[in-house]
Amino acid sequence: MDESDRIRVMTVDDHEIFRSGIRYLLLTFEDIDLLAEAHSGEEALCLCEEDCPDVILMDMMMSGMDGIDSTRAIRERFPDVQVLALTSFYDADLVHQAMQAGAIGYLLKGVSKDRLGEAIRSAHARQPTLSAEAVEALVRRPQSTEGLGHDLSPREREVLELLAEGLSNAEIAERLFVSIAAVKYHVSNVLSKLGAANRTEAVALAMQQGILSKS
Repeated sequence: MDESDRIRVMTVDDHEIFRSGIRYLLLTFEDIDLLAEAHSGEEALCLCEEDCPDVILMDMMMSGMDGIDSTRAIRERFPDVQVLALTSFYDADLVHQAMQAGAIGYLLKGVSKDRLGEAIRSAHARQPTLSAEAVEALVRRPQSTEGLGHDLSPREREVLELLAEGLSNAEIAERLFVSIAAVKYHVSNVLSKLGAANRTEAVALAMQQGILSKS
């Protein structure tokens, strides 16, 4: 495999033992390289300045700059870097905050090796991945008695399906033969009607509620 095709990953965790475990686990993947390791959010930002990874595995509970603030700062300064939350906690508030901060996925540290590899590849393709526990935490939030997403228009459902494929606004506009401004309008409506903080959360909620296929 050409080196340019490999996915470059950074781990951010204040526990050396966990970073070591991930380090050796990633060695088993032919298409994934460990670019760097950071023990804090502050160090992660500095490392991104030097050489941006494709995907970051981010712990949520760290001393100093926590995972939420680190994710938000990285996504604002390096929008092409995808962040996967990888943590031991999955309460609804933390999951929702991670999505609001810009994380494209949320996994628990007990995730299997194969599942983690799939999540890294999905993140690189801009497709969301959430653990079953994270999705459950999201859908526990109070919803309308009429059902989540009941008021999505046919066009909004089309846009939602394309969001699930990881398409950008420009790509959706090209696929649907509409303007980018129109796509932005529809995406905004989809997020509002689903009560989602971002695209990742919208897709996760839609899949959980049966609006989108999980296949």
